[in-house]
Amino acid sequence: MTSATGGPAGTTGYGEAAEQLAVQYESVDFAQVHRSLLHLYPAPPARVLDIGAGTGRDAAALAALGHRVVAVEPTPELRAVGRRLHPDAELRWVADALPGLPQLGAEDGRFDLVLITAVWMHLAPAECPPAMAAVAGLLAPGGRLAVTLRHGPVPPGRRMFDLPPEHTVTLARSHGLRLLHRGERGDLHGRTDVSWTELVFERER
Repeated sequence: MTSATGGPAGTTGYGEAAEQLAVQYESVDFAQVHRSLLHLYPAPPARVLDIGAGTGRDAAALAALGHRVVAVEPTPELRAVGRRLHPDAELRWVADALPGLPQLGAEDGRFDLVLITAVWMHLAPAECPPAMAAVAGLLAPGGRLAVTLRHGPVPPGRRMFDLPPEHTVTLARSHGLRLLHRGERGDLHGRTDVSWTELVFERER
């Protein structure tokens, strides 16, 4: 499904708000967002895929740690902002999107860590199975997948779905991904009506 601008439906509202969103995204840092998950991430140098990288905040931080990072972002405006904000980061930007990830799927490579941070909620329930299949296919044996699920009201002009965590856990299990961690946290931007579930999975070796 595509948006009115021709991009993936989940990107609706992001291109025109790219500069405003950049301020919001960059107001918290990688360590804050991932602090309860960092002990589950592989040590560098690992091959890392950040799906829905936004402005590249997390991708640039991971690259600075010594990882080999691919940043996937379907919104051209956000990719442009990311390149401007993190010009020295050793990472590769790719224009691709869930559920299919056709660009990445055509490449020969697997990842030790895949991040899907504040992205999965943009997928309609029917898009989740092909998305999980695509992601599982990109994980190396023993590779880990970290997903955050958003709970709360949908902002005007956005396309989001609030699915129970069990839906994602069951789907991941069907693709050979074992649940390693499940946690809950509040919203780092101070929205009292928004909360998040953090899930980390590991692919069978």
